[in-house]
Amino acid sequence: MTLRIGTGAGFSSDRLDPAVDLAAHGSLDYLVFECLGERTLAFGHRDRQLDATRGFNPWLARRLRAVMPHCKAHGTRIVTNMGVANPLAAQAEAVHVARELGWHGCKVAAVLGDDVSHLLDSDTPLLEGMTVAETGRTFLGANAYLGVDGLIDALAAGADIVIAGRVADPSLFLAPMCAHYGWSLDDWTRLSRGTVVGHLMECAAQITGGYFADPGYKDVAGLARVGFPIAEVESDGSGVITKLAAAGGLVDERTVKEQLFYEVHDPACYLTPDVTADFTRVRLHANGQDRVGVSGADGSQRPDHLKVTVAFDGGQLAEAGISYAGPGARERGQLAADIVNERMTQVHATNAPLRVDLIGVSSLHATAKHYDSNAKDVRLHCALRGSSREEAELLLWEVESLLCCGPAGGGGYRGNITPSVITYSAFVDRDAVTSDVVMEVA
Repeated sequence: MTLRIGTGAGFSSDRLDPAVDLAAHGSLDYLVFECLGERTLAFGHRDRQLDATRGFNPWLARRLRAVMPHCKAHGTRIVTNMGVANPLAAQAEAVHVARELGWHGCKVAAVLGDDVSHLLDSDTPLLEGMTVAETGRTFLGANAYLGVDGLIDALAAGADIVIAGRVADPSLFLAPMCAHYGWSLDDWTRLSRGTVVGHLMECAAQITGGYFADPGYKDVAGLARVGFPIAEVESDGSGVITKLAAAGGLVDERTVKEQLFYEVHDPACYLTPDVTADFTRVRLHANGQDRVGVSGADGSQRPDHLKVTVAFDGGQLAEAGISYAGPGARERGQLAADIVNERMTQVHATNAPLRVDLIGVSSLHATAKHYDSNAKDVRLHCALRGSSREEAELLLWEVESLLCCGPAGGGGYRGNITPSVITYSAFVDRDAVTSDVVMEVA
C-alpha cells in the first residue's frame, strides 16, 4: 500500500496552519517536522546551559497541540528533530501535551546519541582549517548527523511520536519508508531513492511554490495560504510529490527541479549518514495537476564518517540603524557610515568584527561588486560582534549619536543587542557514534 508522508515544517519557525491542514485532510501515515539548522542547534545548547529543562524547539508544544488530535484520529505518526539539543526534555513536554489532550497511551520516543561533545577535545581539527582551541571561542557542544537507525528502532517499538536531535534532514523521511516497507539498510538503491524523496520534502513550501515564486517570471497563486508537500512513496522508492488540492501554491517539474538541487554539492555523490546517493539518475514526470513523479535514483555505500556541527559562543551581536531620505540621501548615508567606521576603529579602537551597510544602495552587494543608485530612501545598518556587552553597546551609542552629531536628516533609530553563536564542522568515525531510544507513555 502506498505510503503517504507530509511535511509539517521546513525550518524552526515555519508556519503552523499548513501542517494542521495536512494532519486533518492529508490522510497521512506520517507527518514530519524538520526544524533544525546549525545555528538553531547551537542556540539549543546555549539555552540548555541556561536552563536544563529547555534546549528544544520552543514551538514544540504549540505544534503538537494543534496536530495531535488529528493525528490520533487518523493514525498519523509524527517524526521530528524538534528535540534540538535536549530530546529528553522535548519528550517530557510532548508527554505532558498528550496527557493534557487526553491521549492516554500515546507512546513518545526520544532518539539519543547525536551529542558527541565527549568525542571532541581542544586539538580536534575542524573542516575550516583550525582546531577547536584555535577558534578562541567558548565551546558549547557538538552533534553528529545521525541517520535512520534510531528512528527505525523507535518506530518499530510502536512510537506514535518520535523526537530526535540532530538527524540528517532526508533521514527523517527515509526512516518511515524503511520501517513501512522493511527495506534493508544496505539496499543502496532504495535508500537512495528514499533519500531523494526526503530531500525534496525537507524544506516544506520550497517545493510547493514558496521560495520558487518570482512575480512576472514564476507566478504562484495563493501564496499567502501555500500548502506543504505530500509524498506518495512506493515500495521501490519511487514516488509522487503533491499537495492538498485546496491549498495554495504549486507543484510542477520546475519547483521539484529547484528543490532537487538545493544545497547539493555534488549531484553524483550526495553524502548522507545512510547512503551515498546519485541524483544524476533522477527522472521527473508530470503526473496530473500539482503532481510530479520522481524515480530513477541510485547510490552506493554510506560514508565511513559522520559530519559534526560544532557550536561555539559567538559573543554579543549588536545591530543599529538610522534612516536618511530625500535629495542627497545616499551621500548623507555614506557620510554617516564613514563616521561610524572611524569612531569605532579609531576613537574606540575596537577590533571587533564590524560591518556597515547602506540598505537601498549596497547592503546585499557589499561582498560582491558594488552596486550604486540614486536612491532617495536609504538606511544605515551597522552590525558588530562584540566579546562583551559593553563593547556591543558602543556601536548602539555611536549610531544613536548621529541624530544630533550629523549628518543632517537622520531619523528612525533602532538598536538591539542579542547573544550570538558560531558553528564549524568536523568529522567523527561512524563506529564511535551509537543511537539509543528512550520510550515514555502518556
